[in-house]
Amino acid sequence: MFLIDMFNKKMTMPTPETALPGRTSPIPTATTHFVNGRPLKGPYPDGMKVVYLGMGCFWGAERLFWQTPGVWVTAAGYQGGFTPNPTYQETVTGLTGHAEVVKVVYDPDAVPFEDLLKIFFENHDPTQGMRQGNDVGTTYRSVVFVEGVEDFERAQSMRDGFQQALIAAGRKNTVTTEVALAPEFYYAEDYHQQYLAKNPGGYCGLKGTGVTCPAG
Repeated sequence: MFLIDMFNKKMTMPTPETALPGRTSPIPTATTHFVNGRPLKGPYPDGMKVVYLGMGCFWGAERLFWQTPGVWVTAAGYQGGFTPNPTYQETVTGLTGHAEVVKVVYDPDAVPFEDLLKIFFENHDPTQGMRQGNDVGTTYRSVVFVEGVEDFERAQSMRDGFQQALIAAGRKNTVTTEVALAPEFYYAEDYHQQYLAKNPGGYCGLKGTGVTCPAG
């Protein structure tokens, strides 16, 4: 019963009352990007925009986006839950409500928002609910968090377009990607930042559906 109870907690979003209390101070993290040396927390150049993307384990997802031309810097973190300044050990219990996400700071003149979402939808399976492959729990749900109403509407449109593409490909599953205005982003620990650059043989769970996402 204990294992079943723990599994159910990982698969169910907590409430503000049941979430772990967290802490008032941010947890220690890196200050610069391990690959390109740019500041994780800014300042960012004028004209940069930000989107936050959760597609399962953030290790492989972050590498996918730091390798994308037009992306200025990336960072791994936690977002969308209730616990302030959570640790990794807390988030994986499912009791913080946060998803593992990648903060993507990008130049919209070099890589349009829709192109980033096309990469996002094609490189994971957004129909799995509270999991991604063998990674199970609220931490691994599919999310798009944006910083303005216009991007919110564009992200919803992309999600709906990918749903139609799945249906056209004979897939019956429903896209469960959460699209919302960005809640507070908490930077993950130093060792999670650019993890696969530091550990080239590390785990990457990215796996798409094989269905092409319409770009806008």
